[in-house]
Amino acid sequence: MRKQGLRTTALLCLVLAVFAVYGLELYQVQVVQGAAYLQALDAGTTKEQIIPAARGEILDRNGEPLAINTTGYQVVLDRVYLPRDGQNRIILGLTQLLSAAGEEWTDNLPITRTPPFRFLEDEPGAEETPYAARVSRLKKDADVAPYASVDDVLYNLAKRYGLEDFSPADQRAVMGVRYEMERRGFSASTRYTFAENVSISTVAKVKERGFDLQGVDVEESSLRQYVSGSIMPHIVGYIGPIYQEEYQQLQEKNEELSKINKDYKLNDTIGKAGVELAFEETLRGSSGIRRITLNSSGDVVDSQTVVEPVPGNTVVLTIDSELQRVAQTALENQIAYLQATSEEGKGREADAGAAVAIHCKTGEILAAATYPSYDMDTFKRAYSTLLADERHPLVNRAYQGTYAAGSCFKPCVALAGLAEGIITPSTTIQCTGVYTRFETYHPKCLYVNGFINVLDALKVSCNYFFYETGYQLGIDRIERYATRLGLGQPTGLELPELIGEVSSPETKAKHEADPWWDGDTVQSAIGQLYNNFTPLQLANYTAAIANRGRRMQAHIVRSVESYSREETVSVTRPTIAETISAPDEVFGAVIEGMRRVTRDPSGGTAYAYLGDYPIEIAAKTGTPETKQFPNSVFICFAPVEEPEIAVCVVIEDGWHGYTGAPVAREIFNQYFFPGTALQSPTVGTSS
Repeated sequence: MRKQGLRTTALLCLVLAVFAVYGLELYQVQVVQGAAYLQALDAGTTKEQIIPAARGEILDRNGEPLAINTTGYQVVLDRVYLPRDGQNRIILGLTQLLSAAGEEWTDNLPITRTPPFRFLEDEPGAEETPYAARVSRLKKDADVAPYASVDDVLYNLAKRYGLEDFSPADQRAVMGVRYEMERRGFSASTRYTFAENVSISTVAKVKERGFDLQGVDVEESSLRQYVSGSIMPHIVGYIGPIYQEEYQQLQEKNEELSKINKDYKLNDTIGKAGVELAFEETLRGSSGIRRITLNSSGDVVDSQTVVEPVPGNTVVLTIDSELQRVAQTALENQIAYLQATSEEGKGREADAGAAVAIHCKTGEILAAATYPSYDMDTFKRAYSTLLADERHPLVNRAYQGTYAAGSCFKPCVALAGLAEGIITPSTTIQCTGVYTRFETYHPKCLYVNGFINVLDALKVSCNYFFYETGYQLGIDRIERYATRLGLGQPTGLELPELIGEVSSPETKAKHEADPWWDGDTVQSAIGQLYNNFTPLQLANYTAAIANRGRRMQAHIVRSVESYSREETVSVTRPTIAETISAPDEVFGAVIEGMRRVTRDPSGGTAYAYLGDYPIEIAAKTGTPETKQFPNSVFICFAPVEEPEIAVCVVIEDGWHGYTGAPVAREIFNQYFFPGTALQSPTVGTSS
C-alpha cells in the first residue's frame, strides 16, 4: 500500500507540474505578450502581387503609332472561387451571356461549334500551327488514336470534363473553354482570361449575375491596340497567350529573367509574329511588386509598391507608314486593273504580288507591301478564311516569297561582263533573233535587234546579247557577282526571311540529277533556271547598282527608345555589307542602260509609264517564265544622278515586266512629292 501511495503522489506531482508549465505559458501568451499577439492577429497576412509592366510601343520612322497600349476590360475565371462541381454550369452560362451580347471569347478547339461536328482545317489556333499539327495535338490531349474520328474526341473530352448530361451543343461550348483552360495552365495561382476587351455594357451584365457566376471576375487590363490594322500587319505582328508547351521552353530562360522581374507567368502574353516576336525582349517590360497586408477579416489594411514596374522600350521602324499605305493601295489597284482589262492568259490572272522600297544610302526599308493582305482588327474572326485562301494572304511576299528575276537579272550580267573585260560599253553583238551556238538548243530573243551594245541591250531587254555575254563569262563568275550584289543572300532584315538561291551547278544538283551544261549558263544569264530571289533582295540589289557597287545591309528597325522616348537606347547604323570595286565607267554603262529603259522612246520597255516623270528613273523590266503564266518583275531607282530610293515590284501572273511600273510611279510620287500619290490614275496607259 505504501508503494502504491508513493506512485499516486508522484503521478499527482507530475500532473501538477504539467499544468504549471501550461499555466505559465498561457500567462505568457495572454498577459505578457497578449498585446503583441493581438496586433499580429489584427494584422492578418501579407501577400505579394505582380504589377504588369506596360509593353513598349511600335512606331513608324516618323513617330506615327502602329502598336500601342490602351485600357480595357477582360472577363477572368479564378480557380480559388470557382466551384468545382458547378464550373461547367458557370462556364456555359458565361458563354450564353457573351453570345447574347455579341461578344467573342477564346475558343481554339479545332472542331466546328455547331452540329454536325467536324474537324476544322482552317480554324484559328493560337500559334497559327497548321491543321494537321493542331488536330494531332488535340487527339493526343484527348487520349485517342491518331486515326480517331471527331466523335471519338468529343466523347473522351465530354467524359473528362463531366459533360455527359449536357446537350451536344452545350458540351461543345463548355469543352472549348475547358480545353483552353488546360492549355493555359489554369490553377489557383494562374487565372484564366475568358474574354478580352469586352464592352462596358457586358461588364455590367456579368456583375449583375455575380451570384450565379461564382469565380467569374471582371478586371481592368492593358490591351494591345493596332492603330491601323491594315497597314503592314505582317511586319508589326501580334501578341498572344503563353501556352504550357511554350512555358516549359521558357523555364531555363526564366531563371535569368527573374533576376530583373522579366520572367514569364502562365497567364502572360508574348510576341507571336513580326516585330512583336522578333523584339519580344526589347518590348517586354519589368514587372513591379505590390505588397498587400490583410487583417484577420481579410480586409486590406495596407498596400505598398515595393518594386516599381518598368515599361518596355519602344521600337521605331524604318518604315514610312504613309509610303507603305500608298505601296499597298497602288499594288492592289494595279492588280485589280489587270484583272479587269487584260486578256485571258495575258495578265487577267494576276492576283498577288509585292512591292518594296529601300533607301539606297542607308539600307532602310521604307515600305514592304504584299497583296493580298489582311486587317488586324478582323484577324481572329477571319483567320479561317485567310488560312484557306490559296493566295496565302498570311505570307508577306516582300521577304517571304521568292521569284525568278527574269530580265531584271541582266544588269548583274552586264556589270560582270564589263568588270571582267568580256565586253566594253561599245562592244556590239549581232542579235539574229535565235541563238545558234548550240546544235540542238536554240533559245530565242523577242526581236531581231541586229548589232547591239550593252546599253541598248538593257534598254530593249535583248536576250541574245546576254546569252552570249553569259556564255563568255561562265556560270562561276555570274554566280559570284550575283552573290556579291546580295542575290540569294540574307539581307540583314531583323524578321524571318527566305534566302532564295542563285543558279549554279550546285543549285541544280539540289533539284535534279542531270549535270550542268552550257545551255544552263545562257538560261541563267537572263534570270531563268534556278535564280529565285525575294523582292527585298531585288530591291537591295538595285540599290547596290545605284550605289555603284556598295551594297548596304537592309534593316527595318531604325532605333530603340525608352517608353517615354526621352532616351535613345540604340540606333541602327548604316552598314556596308559588300563593295564591288570596278571602274566608274562600268557602273556608268549599266546605269545608263537602265536609264534608257524609262527615257528612250525608241524601245525603252518602261518609257510609256515613266518617260514623262519629272525625275529621271533608271529601271529594268522582267517577264520571267513560270509553270503557267509569266510573272511581272520591275526594278528601278531614282534620281539617276543622286540615288535615294530603290523599288522592286512583283506581280504574280502579271505577264509583262512593265505592269509593275505604275506601282513604282505611285511610290515615287509619295516619296518625292508627298500627298500627290493616288490622286490621278497612272495605270492603264498604253505601252
